[in-house]
Amino acid sequence: MDRKGGILIPVLIILIIISLALAAGGFYSYQNEHTKSLQLQAQIEELNTRLRITENKFEESKKKATEFQLKLQEASAQIDSLTNELAQEKSLRLEASNKLEQLKVDLEQQKVLRQDIENRLNQAQDDGKKIKEQIKIMQQQKTELEAKIKNLESISSGVELGKVVVAPAPAVKPGKKSAAPAAPQGKSLEGKVMVVNKDYNFAVLNLGSKDGVNTGDEFSVYHAGKVIGVLKVEKVHESMAAAGFPEELKNIISENDKVAQKAK
Repeated sequence: MDRKGGILIPVLIILIIISLALAAGGFYSYQNEHTKSLQLQAQIEELNTRLRITENKFEESKKKATEFQLKLQEASAQIDSLTNELAQEKSLRLEASNKLEQLKVDLEQQKVLRQDIENRLNQAQDDGKKIKEQIKIMQQQKTELEAKIKNLESISSGVELGKVVVAPAPAVKPGKKSAAPAAPQGKSLEGKVMVVNKDYNFAVLNLGSKDGVNTGDEFSVYHAGKVIGVLKVEKVHESMAAAGFPEELKNIISENDKVAQKAK
């Protein structure tokens, strides 16, 4: 019994030591596992915190992405609007450029027309000056001719005009005026050219109302003994008459040419 007791005690001690060692090892393992578990929980909490932060950031990023997308759409709409405005502006510029070119063409035409009008105006002014000079010369000629006619009238009043045979004047009934003397039947009234005006194509004859000449009477005109044309009386004075002649007689008829009244 003592021998068995002596063996059991060391065995029990060994078992206790082993149990204590195992318990110590288990406790140590538990402490390690508990520490690791706490560390893992701390890491999990940290990861969860980071996850929440990341999710929040992700949500913010989504919001920002949505805002960016809206802004992108607005920017795209603005770009489209600007593109349309730019296209319209280009169209307006092209139209304005075309109008400007047309205005340049019109301006050149206006310049040409203005130059043409100025040339015509200058020509008209020159022609006006020439016409004024011609009118002045004609007025001088008219004044000289009127003076010459008056002088011829004063001279003709005391000179025998042509070869005119005057028949006895018929009796005038009371209350009636005497008619202008007429050329005798069978005789033609004869006279001569006193003045020739080649500017106005008329001649002054030495026959007048007292010789029986009336407006519209026609006279044959003789130059160098030959008939060269016909004169038609346009104005009658007492002792002379003005008769027009055609253009073809302008360079033929001359003073002192003989005239003879044509039969009516």
